[in-house]
Amino acid sequence: MKLKILGSSSGGNCYLFTADSNETLIVECGIDIKEMKKALNFDLSSVTGCLVSHEHSDHSKSIKKVLNAGIDCYMSEGTAKALGIEHHRTHILPKLRMLQIGSYTVMAFKTQHDCADPVGFLIYHPEMGITLFATDTYYVKYNFEGLNNIMIECNYAKDILNKNVSDRIITNVLKDRIYKSHFEFENVKGFLKANDLSGVRNIILMHLSDRNSEVNRFKSEVKELTGINTIVADKGVEVDLDLYGF
Repeated sequence: MKLKILGSSSGGNCYLFTADSNETLIVECGIDIKEMKKALNFDLSSVTGCLVSHEHSDHSKSIKKVLNAGIDCYMSEGTAKALGIEHHRTHILPKLRMLQIGSYTVMAFKTQHDCADPVGFLIYHPEMGITLFATDTYYVKYNFEGLNNIMIECNYAKDILNKNVSDRIITNVLKDRIYKSHFEFENVKGFLKANDLSGVRNIILMHLSDRNSEVNRFKSEVKELTGINTIVADKGVEVDLDLYGF
């Protein structure tokens, strides 16, 4: 199982999970569909579906073009309504119920963000085990067992954000919005400590803020805390998610 990151920022988010059979699950479509097509060698026949976590454009920009390209898209009811999507390839993801999408099994769970009905995902495939995907959330209320990979937003550190406010780089209004919509570094570490990491092979930190994060600090402190391979998601990064690969 290969994970290819096409974007992981406020500029656009998109992740491709591709099995050995070439079957691909897209998570988020917040970039130009031309970039997705290029990454898929201009062959969309291998795509089994696209998951959308919420309606903000950096996660859903190309949703209509993806649907019109013949790809089934899965999202919460609130997200579909917020996007105004009425298309026969739109599917509503019920929360906390498993759904089969090709050879992938997906379960959505509620996250905390300033939008209509945001969700994260548990994604299972025999090649990679269970991957947790949670982005654009200031809190995850669930604890998880049996995870093999964790993809988690790590947007900002409070000390960096506060310094940017004092330096007048960030306004107080924006600071308050960030507090109520994105996952803070220390809270991410607290989430990791609260969960069963015994089977986790990779921790992938997503959606880092350009101004309010420090890549090397976040990566090294999470690796020191967990002892697990830690990767910062960025455009062009590819990760081997094979459950038994080395």
